[in-house]
Amino acid sequence: MASRYDLVIVGMGSGGMVGAEFAATIGLRVAVVERGRVGGDCLWTGCVPSKALLASAKAAHTMKVADRYGLPSVDPVDIDTSLVWKRIRAIQQELAETDDDPERFKAMGVEVVTGQARVAGPNSVELVGQDRTLETRFILLCTGSRPLTPPIEGLKEAGFLTSENLFELERAPKSVVMIGGGPISIEMAQAFTRLGVRTTVLQKGPGILPRDEPDLVATLTTMLRDEGVDLRLNVDIERVTVAEGRKIVFGAEAGEPARWDAEELLVAVGRKPNVEGLGLDEVGVKVGRRGIEVDERMRTSVPSIYAAGDVAGRFLFTHSAAYEGVRAIRDAFYPGKGKVTDFVPWCTFTDPELAHAGLTVAEAEKKHGDDVEVWRMELAHSDRARAESASEGSIVVVTSKGKVVGAHILAPSAGEMIHELATAINEGKKLAELAGLIHVYPTLSTGIGQLAGEAAFEGAKRLRWLVRKEK
Repeated sequence: MASRYDLVIVGMGSGGMVGAEFAATIGLRVAVVERGRVGGDCLWTGCVPSKALLASAKAAHTMKVADRYGLPSVDPVDIDTSLVWKRIRAIQQELAETDDDPERFKAMGVEVVTGQARVAGPNSVELVGQDRTLETRFILLCTGSRPLTPPIEGLKEAGFLTSENLFELERAPKSVVMIGGGPISIEMAQAFTRLGVRTTVLQKGPGILPRDEPDLVATLTTMLRDEGVDLRLNVDIERVTVAEGRKIVFGAEAGEPARWDAEELLVAVGRKPNVEGLGLDEVGVKVGRRGIEVDERMRTSVPSIYAAGDVAGRFLFTHSAAYEGVRAIRDAFYPGKGKVTDFVPWCTFTDPELAHAGLTVAEAEKKHGDDVEVWRMELAHSDRARAESASEGSIVVVTSKGKVVGAHILAPSAGEMIHELATAINEGKKLAELAGLIHVYPTLSTGIGQLAGEAAFEGAKRLRWLVRKEK
């Protein structure tokens, strides 16, 4: 049995859901095939549960340091983390029954199909074991990714947590060793520590969050350690064993033999694209190390087949997946051909948050040489940050010939603040131009306005010979 569509989307996570809504909006006949739960990693294993956990952990931390705000501190010892996990599941269920409800998409005219999809040709998708084929003009693959398992001796036998099963627990473990120093591990390490879980992070390299501005990462590292996160750098892991109900990691730290043990392990060392079982080799879709290979229009090596999100391996973010899905559909069905941008801001949602847009200082100096200027404001000079007892952090803006080429913020709500500077980078604006916008006071974003004002004042100094003076 065959059905004819304009578009068949495989996978209903972040890219697939937004793509399906856009396709329905422009009047396409669209079907989405999902083998699991609608919502994908973002709802069930990623953004939503992790941010819900971070919120609970922040509440616990605020109680502990309430004296900073002139209130009596209360150390919430023996936190019942089962209540935290119960809250996480309730939030997930609320979203699953509203914004991510399959019925909402069906009401738009999207056909939601449950099953395992296999690409049978340039214009057809088979439902494995269902004797049904979906014939279509275009195919959009949005199958996402899953946690990577490192080849560590004894790891599989010992058993471990990843982002995929962490939120299926009934409660947090009493202690945990986290392998990896990227955003997932660092966010979870702070959250677990704030909830009273003894947490150790093992990072292979010399520092955590290696893609972010090193100066701000160093400040965040100190803050995490001050909160109690046992952060170990330059670690080489040799093997994992289990003894007396505890999981033991053997290795070396800075070349010296070491071991770490905990009730549980959490592995967060990267992601692997979900390409297995899709039949891509048979139809000629090329797959590389990072995922399905796509061009600047999100097309695969088969022109009628597109890919978006984690499976395409460009940027592993929910916001990037949604953008790519819409751009792919626009390319397939509208006249004129565009291309996707490589400019994708991001944020690590620690407390304070660490946001990133454009080039780091080192990247800018390598690309633009002596034209680079670095503008920096410490939160210690922010009235709002001092009022909220949150004055550790900085706003760093990188310019080349006056134009903003990079921005990095370590501050509460940095993920909200970064967009003004990201827009400036995207539109090629000079930092001084942002001074023309009156920034609301007192906000943390006032600091951006202050930096922009400094840049504008520098320009004014050079033109002071034009100032009309009294004769």
